[in-house]
Amino acid sequence: MYLSVVIPVYNSERTIGPLVERLQACLAERAFEIVLVNDGSVDGSERIGQHLANQYDNVQFISLRRNFGEFNAVLCGLNHTRGQYVVIIDDDFQNPPESILTLVSTAEAGGYDVVYSRYVEKQHHWFRNLGSWLVNMLTTYSIGKPRDLYLSSFKLIHREVVEEIIKYRDPYPYIDGLIFRVTRYVGSVDVPHDARAEGRSSYTFRKLVGLFLNVFIGYSLWPIRVFTVLGITLFSLGLLVGLVLLIGWLTQQFVNPGWVLVLWGIGTGLGLQFLFLGILGEYLGKLFMAYSGLPPYVEKERKSE
Repeated sequence: MYLSVVIPVYNSERTIGPLVERLQACLAERAFEIVLVNDGSVDGSERIGQHLANQYDNVQFISLRRNFGEFNAVLCGLNHTRGQYVVIIDDDFQNPPESILTLVSTAEAGGYDVVYSRYVEKQHHWFRNLGSWLVNMLTTYSIGKPRDLYLSSFKLIHREVVEEIIKYRDPYPYIDGLIFRVTRYVGSVDVPHDARAEGRSSYTFRKLVGLFLNVFIGYSLWPIRVFTVLGITLFSLGLLVGLVLLIGWLTQQFVNPGWVLVLWGIGTGLGLQFLFLGILGEYLGKLFMAYSGLPPYVEKERKSE
């Protein structure tokens, strides 16, 4: 098997069939497979996925018992791939299937482990563009991503990297974070980006916050180190200010407005404590969930010919 195409499916009953048909046409000269992962859709996506798996010998269909999230669905799909190269593509037709060949040729020519798509003109909603910008800025510092690399969902991954990614067993996968834990041989290539063929994006403020916290807390020690340095800095300043106040009181150079300083100290101290407790709580919560035995996904059904 030369190429595997993983498609996380969510409420795409109108697009998943035409997408598979178009993949069959544009990849006909390659030995390839398609892995559809239904992530708890509430429309007819499951029925259509079952039909596609029965219709085509090279289509696998996996249906999850509930909506676990896009990254969890992708991780499930990666576990069922066999191709030398694995491409992840969305189900909304914003990425033309023909661009898969562009990713493959770039990987072959450059010897890359991973090739990300780079959009010349993005057709996402402004809110999703803002969220992508924030996450990309964060990942530059948290996982060591190059500043000029855009972490798109449409990407190609070499088999050897896939084998490392699927070793992840915790319930909070972040595919790009796992990639950069494995390799730095990463490239990118320009591809077209079209408007959505059907429906609207499921990208919400809640998902943006969840992704931001997952990247911020789950894939780097950078946050805790920042606050450690901040704590050391504030403690040192506190010692310095205390020394100045003590010298001023001993030399009677100025009168210490005690009640103002007490209120300021109490307010600042409580705010700092709550901040530290929040960060610590995120880490402890992640550790608890990771070691609680919760799987990253649960399969309800798998059909393949």
